[in-house]
Amino acid sequence: MSKGLPAPKLTAVDGMIDKLTGAIFIFQLVVVLILGIAGDAWKSAEADKIWYVKHSKKAPWFDFFVIPLRFELLCSIMIPISIKVSLDFVKALYAKFIDWDLQMYDEKTDTPTVATNTAISEDLGQVEYILTDKTGTLTENVMIFKRCCIKGVCYGNSTGDALTDSALKRGLTEKNPDIVKFLTVMAVCNTVVPILSSNGAVSYKAQSQDEEALVNAAAQLRVVLLSKRGATSEVKLFGEIKEYEVLDLLEFTSDRKRMSVVIRDSDTRKLMLLSKGADEAIFPVLCSDQPVRAVADAVETYSKLGLRTMCFAWRELKEDEYTKWSFKFKDASSSVIEREWKMAEVCQLMEANLELLGVTAIEDKLQEGVPDTIETLRKAGINFWMLTGDKHATAVQIALSCNFVLPEPAGQLLHVQGSTQQEIAVSLERVLCTMQISSTEPKDVAFVIDGWALEIALKHHYEAFTELATLCRTAICCRVTPSQKAQLVELVKSWEFRTLAIGDGGNDVRMIQEAHVGVGISGREGLQAARASDFSIGKFRFLKRLILVHGRYSYNRTAFLSQYSIYKSLLICFIQIFFSFVSGISGTSLFNSFSLMSYNVLYTSIPVMVNVLDKDLSESTVLQHPQILYYCQGGRLLNPSTFAGWFGKSLFHATIVFLVTIHVYANEKSEIEELSIVALSGCIWLQAFVIALETNSFTVLQHIAIWGNLLAFYVVNFIVSMVPWGGMYTVMFRICTQPSYWLTMLLITFLGMGPVLALKYFRFIYRPSAINILQQLERSCLTPSSNLSSLESNLKQTDKDLQSPNLVQADVGNVYEPLLGDSASGSKRILGPSSVEFLPSTPQKMLSNYSRSKIQ
Repeated sequence: MSKGLPAPKLTAVDGMIDKLTGAIFIFQLVVVLILGIAGDAWKSAEADKIWYVKHSKKAPWFDFFVIPLRFELLCSIMIPISIKVSLDFVKALYAKFIDWDLQMYDEKTDTPTVATNTAISEDLGQVEYILTDKTGTLTENVMIFKRCCIKGVCYGNSTGDALTDSALKRGLTEKNPDIVKFLTVMAVCNTVVPILSSNGAVSYKAQSQDEEALVNAAAQLRVVLLSKRGATSEVKLFGEIKEYEVLDLLEFTSDRKRMSVVIRDSDTRKLMLLSKGADEAIFPVLCSDQPVRAVADAVETYSKLGLRTMCFAWRELKEDEYTKWSFKFKDASSSVIEREWKMAEVCQLMEANLELLGVTAIEDKLQEGVPDTIETLRKAGINFWMLTGDKHATAVQIALSCNFVLPEPAGQLLHVQGSTQQEIAVSLERVLCTMQISSTEPKDVAFVIDGWALEIALKHHYEAFTELATLCRTAICCRVTPSQKAQLVELVKSWEFRTLAIGDGGNDVRMIQEAHVGVGISGREGLQAARASDFSIGKFRFLKRLILVHGRYSYNRTAFLSQYSIYKSLLICFIQIFFSFVSGISGTSLFNSFSLMSYNVLYTSIPVMVNVLDKDLSESTVLQHPQILYYCQGGRLLNPSTFAGWFGKSLFHATIVFLVTIHVYANEKSEIEELSIVALSGCIWLQAFVIALETNSFTVLQHIAIWGNLLAFYVVNFIVSMVPWGGMYTVMFRICTQPSYWLTMLLITFLGMGPVLALKYFRFIYRPSAINILQQLERSCLTPSSNLSSLESNLKQTDKDLQSPNLVQADVGNVYEPLLGDSASGSKRILGPSSVEFLPSTPQKMLSNYSRSKIQ
């Protein structure tokens, strides 16, 4: 019911490609308009003077549109239609790489990692916020009954296990009525299904792991739930079989935060209401004279230990009271309009004046590798939000134990508390003032807020809460509902950050679907989250490899592929435009249709496809230095600035190819087919060396694709030159036997790649980035950690650059990329390590300290 219809997801890379495609389309229209007008002007002024043009003086009425339409056809390849097909193909391969990764396979549960959405792998490398559930996501969701407090008497504090507590055993032997009543509620008030095996042993199946732990604990204390036959629950109480008729079930909801059952004792025929739930849901419905202080203290103590608490209460019912209420309950259950609201109102009538029995404490251990995973991802500049339905103290304790929040003095935990609008406003103001005071020291600041305070803050104090959330690296939101989880994800998305939501249960589905990237854990709460997610994993620790390795590689490869596809289309198109200036601006094509088709389908598509195997750094280096994810998070490899570099490279290479070809072959009075093949050969040679230069790690497949494709170009054209009616008859045989052809290819390659190689060498040696330093260490067969001083100094330099809004260190992924700034990214975000926005009320000094703490 909470799943809904998932909205289509568009990655940041796809969004940028769409913007760049729109810019190219506008540029194309401008070029067509200018050349079309110029062509018509030349035709009117010069065509009559040249006899071989055979210009007709009686032109039809549409003659004015002929030349512009010719240029539109010539420039139509400026936008590479094949880019979407290529991206879909490589993205499918990215998904397969994730599916095939045995290092993300959980042997204990036989659960592989599965990429259910094959279109957003590159978004993993740009994640800036991770919003995570707690139970079953950070923890094992293996519940173990540890302690309890019955009528103010605590059991298990000394031994750490209530099941072995001598005082509790003694009370069971004496059949203490409070203990018996408490255990009866544990055994009966649930939705557990008992399963009786052939040897007489009883096992339990439950949707909630808490309920299964409580029923198992009651069974070990000799109150055993034997079976459920229809509406009858059979309980073995200290060896004696008792039956309870379950008349009504008041189901648990995220708003009520409690569940109850109305039962009738088959022996005494008494009616009873048994209830369990969170302390803040049980305490308000107790009798006014109930002593709750001892139980409340126990709840606080257990929560500080990181244990999950559950309170139990009961009361005896009268027949006439139940009869009247039962009619109302049936009416509300059968209602079609506002059923949930009516059910909650009727349940509240019954759940009143209860007698408090006690509280249980259940342990849920952290998953293996959770603290290390969170610490590594935080070094990568990723902010964490924990969204949980647990108590405030329990959530804080788990956050401390899994490195969500650093203990004092390295960290600082701020509390946003209150029950009214005014109290929340004062609390937010106090917390923001505290942050400004503590900004002089680099601290890991986090804030804690509960569901009620969150609802008021988002409704009445949105700006203050947004400023607080933006300045804090970590947030802990406790007692939140599934709808609030999705609301918080939507809030973070509105700040233009890339979000990842991870959970394991059905209550996390809306959050997972709302985020840019949804990750589901195949856990003990079923497969709802895994089926609704974009990526399904077995354990939380696999998230580190999923983001740092697969996400980063996918982003790097997609950024190169998309810009290279545009580059190769612009290259051939610019040559066509240059040729128009020596052909009377008539819109005549230099290349025949076969050459243009083969250029996109055969000659340039295969080499770039094997880029899916390229790795700029080894996996171990990436995991050891997660800070390099900053380059992906800021969109440093694909933005208007890097596109300008590829645009300039295509224009430069097209100029070299055209000028050299015209200079060498125009004097020899060559045929147009020979000029076409020479220019096309120059393009193929340049692109082979461009791909080779941009490739970081060569494999056999890459060598075959790059150099084999260059050889295949000549094989295909030699075959076509043998066909008399192909328009290229004997052309390849004539030009390949000329030494000038091969000298032309060498000259084009030298002039085209020389400046590119020189600039790349200069930036790699004299202005290296963190990635360059790590690459040098890997290639010199040194351990990357052996030159950490150079790496740290480079990161500090990046931090200094970040403090200047108009200067950020340029990435070396593209040799034509100028220095990035705000204007280059097209947004207010600073593209750098911090990945936060400048806010009007944010002091520059605070932001600087904040980014420096992230670098450290």
